[in-house]
This record gives sequence, structure tokens and C-alpha cells, in this order.
Amino acid sequence: MKSILLKLFFFFFIASQIQAQELLPFVENYNKSDYQGDNQIWNVAQGKDNAMYFANNHYLLRYDGVMWEKYTLPNKTIIRSIMIEGDKIYSGSYKEFGYWYRKDGKMRYVSITKNLRLFDEKDNEEIWKIFRFNGSIYFQSFNDVFIYDGKHIQKIKFPFLISYCFVINKNVYVASVEKGLFKMDGSKISNPKGWNVLKNTVVHAIEKYNDKFYIFTQKKGIFIIENNGLKPWNNPLNETLKAATINIAKFIKTNKLVVGTGNRGVFIYDFNTDTYKNIDRSNVLMNNSILSIGFDKENDLWLGLDNGIAHVEVNSPISFFYDNSGTLGSIYSVATTNKGYLIASNHGVFEFDSGKFKMIPNTQGQGWNITKINEKYIIGHNDGTFSYDNGFLSKINKVSGGWNLSKSSINDTYFQSTYSGVLVYDNPLDLTKYKVINDFTKPIKYVAQNKKNEIWAADNYRGLYRVLYDDNYKTKKIENVTQQSKIKNDFGVKIFEFRNEILFLINNSWYTYNSITNKLEENELFNENFKNVSDVIGIDEDHFMVLQDGILYHIYVKGNKFVWNIIQEKYYKGKLINDNLRIFKNKNHYLLNLDDGFISLQLKYENKQNTQIKVEAFNDGNLIPDDSKIKYNTELKINVISGIYGASKPNLFYKLNNSKDFSPISDGLIVLNNLSSGYHSMVVYKHDGANYDKVSSFEFKVAQPWYFSFWMILLYLLIIGAVLFFYYKWNKLRYMQKLKLQAEELKHQREILEMELKAENELNIQEYEKHILELELQTKSSEVAGKSLSIAKQSEMIENIQSILDSEKDFNKLKSEIKKAIKINEVNKHEWEIFETNLNQIHNEFIINLSKKFPNLTPKDIKLCVYLKMNLSSKEIAPMMNISFRGVELHRYRLRKKLNLSQEENLSKFLLSL
Repeated sequence: MKSILLKLFFFFFIASQIQAQELLPFVENYNKSDYQGDNQIWNVAQGKDNAMYFANNHYLLRYDGVMWEKYTLPNKTIIRSIMIEGDKIYSGSYKEFGYWYRKDGKMRYVSITKNLRLFDEKDNEEIWKIFRFNGSIYFQSFNDVFIYDGKHIQKIKFPFLISYCFVINKNVYVASVEKGLFKMDGSKISNPKGWNVLKNTVVHAIEKYNDKFYIFTQKKGIFIIENNGLKPWNNPLNETLKAATINIAKFIKTNKLVVGTGNRGVFIYDFNTDTYKNIDRSNVLMNNSILSIGFDKENDLWLGLDNGIAHVEVNSPISFFYDNSGTLGSIYSVATTNKGYLIASNHGVFEFDSGKFKMIPNTQGQGWNITKINEKYIIGHNDGTFSYDNGFLSKINKVSGGWNLSKSSINDTYFQSTYSGVLVYDNPLDLTKYKVINDFTKPIKYVAQNKKNEIWAADNYRGLYRVLYDDNYKTKKIENVTQQSKIKNDFGVKIFEFRNEILFLINNSWYTYNSITNKLEENELFNENFKNVSDVIGIDEDHFMVLQDGILYHIYVKGNKFVWNIIQEKYYKGKLINDNLRIFKNKNHYLLNLDDGFISLQLKYENKQNTQIKVEAFNDGNLIPDDSKIKYNTELKINVISGIYGASKPNLFYKLNNSKDFSPISDGLIVLNNLSSGYHSMVVYKHDGANYDKVSSFEFKVAQPWYFSFWMILLYLLIIGAVLFFYYKWNKLRYMQKLKLQAEELKHQREILEMELKAENELNIQEYEKHILELELQTKSSEVAGKSLSIAKQSEMIENIQSILDSEKDFNKLKSEIKKAIKINEVNKHEWEIFETNLNQIHNEFIINLSKKFPNLTPKDIKLCVYLKMNLSSKEIAPMMNISFRGVELHRYRLRKKLNLSQEENLSKFLLSL
């Protein structure tokens, strides 16, 4: 009983606390940390270059979808208003107005009022509005209007404070702060009749819609000009707006009225449906005070807040439900009902009715799935399965964890995958009766059937099973098909039914079953068209959704062709519930669950992506054109600008230098670092999920590193030349020093050598002289010996002849004795042989040299040469050779011929020279 009371208390508490919010357009908020500016956005406008411009107190802000830029006026005053015409952005500030233009990637300012004394010093003049009328530009302050025709400025001063000026039916109307609305006629003003209701109130906007003018006052609501009078706008919203304080209002071409308030955010009224949506801080807006409203070419809203900027995609085919309170938790399934929505979340099951959500009693806990069968909603829950019908909830069964409910493609049978197997509902009209497929008690996530008595079941963890059963649902055979097909990674198998064919998504690859081989085979059609897909969600036979590389794509099957429509990641980034994406189809819309809400998307929506891409490249903060040259080792930022801010913004990728892979362009910015020197090419592609189409390109050159520049190379050459020169000089100096040392050493060595040679020469000379002396001595000895022998013999012969002469008187006997004495005194043969042997030994070297040079000499010739060398005369030689004097002369003559001597050459000198 206590637990029931607690549950009831919890239920009533939840029901009383949750304030539901209808589906809202997507809102993208930008705070001061994004644009690095001030509070208060006074004006918003889109330029001809598709960039958004904002008057933000001290700054002019520019946003092209990629990069925020901010600029200040030369006098640093607050910018209150802007107006765009062509390439000029006119701005008004404190006692100053002029225009901006863009050059070389930067905004430049030109003052129109410079050096002109237009403003009274005592007045606090600020230009709050700029508009064009009759070919001139009007700059309006609180006291004056300045009319500028391009050359001259006309000043019109008013006797009262002005709030704003407006153009109505080719006339300018001036709204005073207290005295109502006045019509200008040149410099004259008049108060229209019947408009006195506007006194003591501030008119903040006058807009035309369907040939009627609507006047928006600060606190009295909205009036319509009718028959020269005014009447209040007859709409219940008008009373709400009176209390909200109107700041600004504009009409959108799609029959919508946008009203920005001072304390309730923005109201968007749809004339077609007579309904409105309120976007404020309680749902998605950062601030409730709306100061300005602008539009882009997609007719989406840009709101200037008291603190921040909001981009509201009012014309997007995508709408959102936001649960900022966190009460609902993560939404796992959502369905539309006659009164609103039915939501299954991890906190329970909630219903939406009359703008409020309340939890359905006894449904606390994890809700998994909602399926509509006939007019009933079947809810798979952690505690069992429930049926919801016109606000009444009943429990069908207690089987835990009804993950999914799928219809057979061959009959009206429904199969429910649960924590403990598969339930079968044969009769859709009575879902309280169900059967269980026996002997199959695994946690099953997905079930499908396209053949009788056979189902396909994917395990919640891993594995795909083919289950065959009889008519009583008793299992006949269970096959683990992924194991049979030898698929190793079979975690998280997805089952997808496409036109009566069952496909299996396993580890990013598509398979179908071959009943002949009883194995899975890769499906060529889907693997070719749907690569890198991690999840697939069916909608109907012509529509489904895939999750590819983290991006959702809506696929429309047109005949045999797949038409891809990207759903931009910004709508669901970080909000997808992986492996639990579910879609509920409602007529031409479908709902997709998110972590903190859900998305509603038009089923027939085709996202025709913009292909007009502009590329702006910045290096060192400077805009560089295509085919430019940048410094080495510097960062290159490339802004890829589509000019689209809403749902049709293209999905962009790029390739650098024909790389193999496509790289995604995050937030339109490409940052390139560490680029090698040389030429580079960057190509931008639009990706629709199936094809990559080239949309733009940018080429540039990276300069050589500074240390490889021309001047540095020249410097290197000079340094190298200087080094080589000094090295050469140094080497030359060393070489000269070395040569000098070598010369000194050589000189020293030469001196030593000369001394040694001199000494050696002297020694050799001495030896030679000694040898010569010895030779001469030997020669002289030979000569002395020869002559001594000759003299001795002659003396002895003379003595013998003298003694014979003294002793003999007989002449014949004397003659005989003398002959005998002469014969006796002749040198005997033995003595001559000894003499010749000694002579040869003394002149041995001479004889050897003579024999080598003249080998044709006979021993007798050599003997003559020895005697001649001894300087003996022919007379002295004759007896020694035992020949006559004439014989010696003749022998000498023949010797000269053998020695090849001319008549002028002296034979004895020649022999002495040998």
C-alpha cells in the first residue's frame, strides 16, 4: 500500500510539473564567447555576399557561416543601426554615419559626416534607423532626420522625440514617443485623423501584410490601418503581446508574423493554421529580450537578443521537441495521437494533451517501443507490454522487455522481440492472446518473417538465428547463420525488410540469405549504394533512413533509384540513442527519437544542397587569392562558405593533393599546417551520401623555407665561398708554412746530405786518390820493377861484356863471348811470366773494364794497353813484348783501330781515362 501511494504521489508530481512545449523550429544560439562582442544586438541584416551583419554596440559583426569578424568605428562609438545596399553596409552611431565595404577580406569604413557640422553639440544624437525612400537614404536619430542623396545632406529637425520612422503607402511617417504618429510632407508634419489611440505609446514597427498595414506598439498591442482609422488586431494573441512588450515585428513571406518582445522571447504566428509558437528562455532561447529581427535568403529568422544571437529555422522541414527539464529522460519511442503525442522514455510512458505532458500511471521505468496497430498503441516496456487506446492503458502481458514489434510480410501476424525470446500475436484484434516460440529463450532485439514457419531473429548481443517451427510454434530447427557463414564479427546484427526481402546489416556490410547454400552472402546492390552504414531504420516500402559515418540520411526509393537527403548533424549531434533509433510515420511526417526530445521531418522533403561555394583563404590573417604563394611553415586557413545557414546547407568534404580519402569540412573551416614546399591543390566536394560532386577548388604554392630562399642560398654560397676561400688561404698558409718547413728541413737535410756527401765525397776522393795513388804506386812500382829489371839486366850485360872485353883478345872468341853474354843476360821466360802476373794483378780493374768495353781485344792487345798506360815508350815496350820497335808501332796502329780512335786522339791519354 505504501509503494502504491508513493507511485501515485510521484505521478501527480510529474503531471503537475511538466509544461509541454509544442514542436518548435530548430534554434542555433550564438553567445558572446562565440562572436567575442558585446551585449545587445541592435540590428540584423544579410549582405549581398550572403554574410550576416549585426550592429552590436561597439562592434560591427560579420558572420559568413564559418568565421566571426568584428570591427570598430574610428571614433569607437556605439553602432545602433545598419542598412545594406549592394556592396555597402550603411551604419549609424553617435553623431556619425557612413558605410562599410569589404576589401581584401577586411571591412573598411568611409564616413559620410566627417568634417561636417551636422549635429548640435547639446543634443545626444544617435542614428537609430536607416532606410531608403524616393532615391535617398534617411538616417534617423531621436531628434532629427538626415536625408542623403549621395552628394548632399539635408537635416530635418523635429519638435519632439522620435522613436522610429516608417514608410507607408509611399509616405514617411514619424512616430513620436508621446504624441503619436505623424506624416511627413517634405519638412512639414501632420497627425493623421483617427490615430489618436497611438498617443502616449511607442510605435516600434509598421509592417504590410495582404495589402494591410499593421502597427505594432510597445504596450497597446497591434493595430490595423483601415479606412483612414485604426482598429486593434482581432486575435487572442494580441492580448498576450500587450503584456509581453513588443520591441520589433516583421512578416515572413510564408504567411507568418514574427513578433519580438521585451520579456517573452519571440512569437511566431501562422496565418494559415491560426496558431502560434512562443520561443523563449524556457525552451531554447538564451534570452527573452528581442531587440532586432532579420531574415536570410532562406526566409529563416535571425534574432538580435539583449545577450546573444539566435538563428531560428522557421522554414526548415524539421521541427523539434525539446525537454530542457530532463524530466522525460531519454526518449526511446514516440507516436502521434489524436490529441498529441505518446512517448516512451527511460523514465516511463508519457502522453501529451492540451499542451501538457503527464506520465501514465503504472508505467514508471524503461519504455522501449510504441507500435500502432489499428487504433491501438502497443507499448513494449521493461515490465511487460501495454495497450493504449483513447487515454486508457491496459496491460497485455507481463513478459519483460518488449524491444520491438514487427509485422510479418506474409500475413497479419506480429512478432515481438523480448528479453527472453519471441512472442507471436496471431490475431491483431485480440492482442491479449499470444504464443511463445518454444526452446528459444534468448534476448532477441529484432525479428522478421517473409516465409511461412520461419523467422529471423537477431540476438541483442551477437548472432543471427534462423528459426524453423511447426504450425504450433514448436521449434524444429535453430541455426546460428552467422556462425555457419563464418562471420567473425557478428555483434549487433540489424534486420532490415526492404520490399519483401530481408537484409542483414552486420559490421557495416549488407547480407542476404542463400537458401541453396544455407549461408549469408553479401548483397551487391546495398553494399554498392550504402557503404559504411552502421544503422538502418525502416519507414515504409519507399522510405528508410541510414546512419552513415555519424550522419543521418533519409532515403527515398524512386523506381530503382535511391534518392539521398542529408539531415544535418547539427540537429542531433550527441543526441542519438545508438542501436535504439525508431521512427513513427504519421501521414507525410515521421518522428525520430532523441536523447532529450524528438524530431519531426517531412517525408517528401528533398534537401537540394547549394552548390555555389565560395572559398576564402587566409594566411597570416591576410586574404590570399587563388594560385597564391604563401610562406613556408605558416598556417593556412581556408573558409568554405556556402552562404546557407539552414536545412539545405551542403555536406562538404575536401581532398588535398589528390589524396585517396575524403576529409570532412568541420564548420566550414579547413586548417592546413606543416605543408611541404611546392604546389598544392585543394578540391571541395559536396556529398549527398551516395556521390561526391566537385563544387570548388583552391590552388596555392608554399614557398621554400626561408633557409632555402634565393637570398639565403646566395648567402650560403657566399658563406661557402668565403669558407672555401679562407680554407684555401689557410691551407695555402699551412702549405706555405709546411713548404717552408719542408724547405728548411730539406735545406737542413741537404746541408746534412751535402755534408755527408762532401764527407763521403772527400772520403771517396781520398779513397779514390788513395786508390789512384795505389794504382800509380803500383804502376810506378811496375814501371820501376820493369825498368829495374831492364837496368839490372843491362848493367849485368854491360858488366859481362866489359869483363869479356877486358879478358879476351881474340876477336872471334870475343864476339862469341859477347853474344853468349847477351844471351845469358836476357830475361828468362819464367821471370817474364812472374812479371806479367804481377803486372796483371796491379792493373786488374783496368783490364776488366777494357775487356767489357772492347771484347774484341786480344791478350797481346791488352798487354800493350797496360804498357802504354804505364807510360812506357815503344822502345821500352819492344823488349818487354819481345818484338821490334817497328813491331810495337805497328801494333799500336792496329790497337787504335780496334779502339775506334781518331788520329787526333792520344792513345795513352785515352787509356789513362778508362
